[in-house]
Amino acid sequence: MTGAVRTLGLCADDFGLWPSVSRGIARLARAQRLTVVSCITSGDAWRASAPLLADLPDSVEIGLHFNLTEGLPLSAELARAWPVLPALPALIAQAHLRRLPVDALRAEWQAQVAAFTEATGRVPQTIDGHQHVHHLPQVREVVLRGIEQLLPAPAVRDTGVLPGPGFGIKRQLIAGTGGRRLHRELLRRGWLHNAALLGVYDFIDTDYRGWMQRWLRALPDAGGLVFCHPGEIDAQSAGDAIAGARQRELAYLESWAFADDLAAANVKLGRVWRRGL
Repeated sequence: MTGAVRTLGLCADDFGLWPSVSRGIARLARAQRLTVVSCITSGDAWRASAPLLADLPDSVEIGLHFNLTEGLPLSAELARAWPVLPALPALIAQAHLRRLPVDALRAEWQAQVAAFTEATGRVPQTIDGHQHVHHLPQVREVVLRGIEQLLPAPAVRDTGVLPGPGFGIKRQLIAGTGGRRLHRELLRRGWLHNAALLGVYDFIDTDYRGWMQRWLRALPDAGGLVFCHPGEIDAQSAGDAIAGARQRELAYLESWAFADDLAAANVKLGRVWRRGL
């Protein structure tokens, strides 16, 4: 294929959610099939998983996957308000009604960042949110203020530009619930972010390779970030709602088929963060 090589950032979400998921992600990262590992630090599995990050290649960044919808709060302050973290629809509704416990969310942010730094010895290199919660009203303000305190400054997943393909309603919901506002804030502040975000699908379609091929064709010349959810599955994580998708994504991403698809699309894996449009 002729033309300029485009760059794809590939971020595996949910490291630390289950030990088995973490093992699969770490395997891909060591094989340099990822550029970012995004970590959930609010559960017990984080402490068991964190040592897997110690020997990753320098080409793989390690970030925080800020979690407000899975399991239990990490901070005592948020646990008093929410003994169990809410489901995403309830969180979205409360955020847009501006009824979130903001002081407790600040404490939760600090606790999750502290859990990350204590285990890794450094601040997160990237910031995003589990189920994109980092862009929601009130949550967004907490996250942006929290990022201001982090040095060196991390890159932030921009959820405001989602070119597709497919799942237009889901992509519009992501952008409309806070992604576009986050995009404007990142541009105004001049912070590192991705030019485009791809990776939206329903976790049901078994043809993950087909989706990746379409995302590669849609990748802008400026590059973009694909978020993914690979992982191993064991008895502990068998109840995971997207267990089948995790296994399919892991199998494809560590296969030669993925390398072949990158080459066919004239795409390389690498950092895609930028400050402007």
